[in-house]
Amino acid sequence: MWAGRVLRAAPSAAPRGRRALSALTQLRGVLEEELDAIRGAGTWKSERVITSRQGPRIHVDGVSGGILNFCANNYLGLSSHPEVIQAGLQALEEFGAGLSSTRFICGTQSIHKDLEAKIARFHQREDAILYPSCFDANAGLFEALLSPQDAVLSDELNHASIIDGIRLCKAHKYRYRHLDMADLEAKLQEAQNHRLRLVATDGAFSMDGDIAPLQEICHLASRYGALVFVDECHATGFLGATGRGTDELLGVMDQVTIINSTLGKALGGASGGYTTGPGPLVSLLRQRARPYLFSNSLPPAVVGCASKALDLLMESNAIVQSMAAKTKRFRSKMEAAGFTVLGASHPICPVMLGDARLASCMADDMLKRGIFVIGFSYPVVPKNKARIRVQISAVHSEEDIDRCVEAFVEVGRLHGALP
Repeated sequence: MWAGRVLRAAPSAAPRGRRALSALTQLRGVLEEELDAIRGAGTWKSERVITSRQGPRIHVDGVSGGILNFCANNYLGLSSHPEVIQAGLQALEEFGAGLSSTRFICGTQSIHKDLEAKIARFHQREDAILYPSCFDANAGLFEALLSPQDAVLSDELNHASIIDGIRLCKAHKYRYRHLDMADLEAKLQEAQNHRLRLVATDGAFSMDGDIAPLQEICHLASRYGALVFVDECHATGFLGATGRGTDELLGVMDQVTIINSTLGKALGGASGGYTTGPGPLVSLLRQRARPYLFSNSLPPAVVGCASKALDLLMESNAIVQSMAAKTKRFRSKMEAAGFTVLGASHPICPVMLGDARLASCMADDMLKRGIFVIGFSYPVVPKNKARIRVQISAVHSEEDIDRCVEAFVEVGRLHGALP
């Protein structure tokens, strides 16, 4: 009888197999159609393979000779700094490759606590909490902090990680026009009946290179009883007199409640992110922030590198001061050549081109001339606002910057972007 049941069941296996195969075929068709649309729109993003350390000069697979790198977030040039590398090696040797655990189980080492304390001191805040990335820090903050009784007010051009983090929370959501303080005030007036009101903004906006008007934001927050959150990923380490970020640059360090930032850009460039702010908030995040509770601890080598990068930054602001002059040199020369460069004094220098295909083709031809830059287009930036985003590093020389400008002029004329 048992054998009969098996035999009777066997014929139904074939239709299930055909349905599974049909579903997979359908999936492939859907995916290929989507991929073809991306290629057809000229927004396909290829990944160039680097075969060397990160730095101002790199080697790229398939390209002969050294390449000048003008698209890394390596603002202070610490990604390959010998002391940073040595600190990572020392942490690897002493504390191992990883913890194989989340922080609250058996994944907290002394170096994690030391780095969190150092971050809090650097930002002049009460406490700090580490995450695998700042994307995770943004994913963890809003859901843990805000309830349906609360409201969050977000700049419309905030980073995707802020937008996604806000989507996860149950607070009432308001979006104000980019850098528009009149619209923010109107939204704050609408949100007055909520328990907590949190204004969320990038400090420096990574695609446009512009800086949030934190003085005005903090003034409105004070007037309407709101808190201020700032994502400082593209500011920590190099904006402000001592590199503390946009709140230091604009003189509002005592008015910004919460800061999220990254260890993966200026502070060693490896990985990791953090939240720093009031002690009770950090304690709550340790209890409720899902990316913290359900992700492995940062590897010891990453912690060691980031800790040394902070040490170097706090010992001297000479690197920070060198950024402004180099940024000004690039921007002034590019504008004199006829290019439109968004932003003001930030080392993110978006060279506006408009057309996605033009940005991609120009970036490819820049590589042929020994300059590594990337074209940005939709959906990373709005449609018809494609650009090549150039990023200045403290370890670029004046000769490097001049060579980059020369290549832009050559390629711009070749593609009709310049007369």
